[in-house]
Amino acid sequence: MPNQVLIIEPQNELKFKSFFDMGCTTYMKLTNPTDHTVLFKIKTTAPKKYCVRPNSGFLDPKSKVDIAITPQPVNVESNEKNKHKFMVQSVIAPEGKINIDQVWKEINPKQLMDYKLKCVFETPQVKSANDSGDNAAANEVTKKRVAVADESKPAVKDSDGVQSESNRRDPDAAVNQSTDVLQKSENLESDLQKATNEVIHLREEESILRHENLRLKEELLRLHQGGAGEGRPARGHSYGPEKTEHAALMAWVATAIAMALLGIIIGKFIM
Repeated sequence: MPNQVLIIEPQNELKFKSFFDMGCTTYMKLTNPTDHTVLFKIKTTAPKKYCVRPNSGFLDPKSKVDIAITPQPVNVESNEKNKHKFMVQSVIAPEGKINIDQVWKEINPKQLMDYKLKCVFETPQVKSANDSGDNAAANEVTKKRVAVADESKPAVKDSDGVQSESNRRDPDAAVNQSTDVLQKSENLESDLQKATNEVIHLREEESILRHENLRLKEELLRLHQGGAGEGRPARGHSYGPEKTEHAALMAWVATAIAMALLGIIIGKFIM
């Protein structure tokens, strides 16, 4: 029989804190240090009294897996539990695509690598009377320390909302509060100044647009009058309506821009 290629931890014994107690799961670690895929299977002399997950599988090269072993809550005699054992069987997987169940059925027993571990259950320690006395003394000392610590704590507001003396003597809280109020006031003034500047800028743009509209109207009127004074009614008829339509369009544009600016100003103050 070849030597076991897997590294098994622990090496000889599986230790449990107590027998058939909740949360007494122990773990076995399997490591494959080889460059081959290794199949493994976990067996025990008491299969109905332990839950093993996973109880079989494969390990890729340079990989590892943790096996959780949990005793089941069944009645077992104390002398029987010391006889429980576990065995790790492993074999190097054949090359190519394989069926794991078929490999275990057809494997030659001489190719199997076995490793056995025994179960050890630790007996809970019973505290003596001296230990109980020491614990009682330690608890008493702890209670006294907690009482002293509570007395040294600063007083807080009582149920009636009365401020304690320690809080009235603390000037840092008042200074911090004043600083926060001052900072908020400065931020508000800065925002108000920005809004004011924006309104002034918008009003200047509105004034420029109004002057431009008036200039266009005057130019249209001048062109219309010049054409009529030269005694060319036909030509005046050819461009007069076009200029009138252009002037009307410019008036609408100016009105729309003014309404937009007014909306922006109102929105600034509302927000």
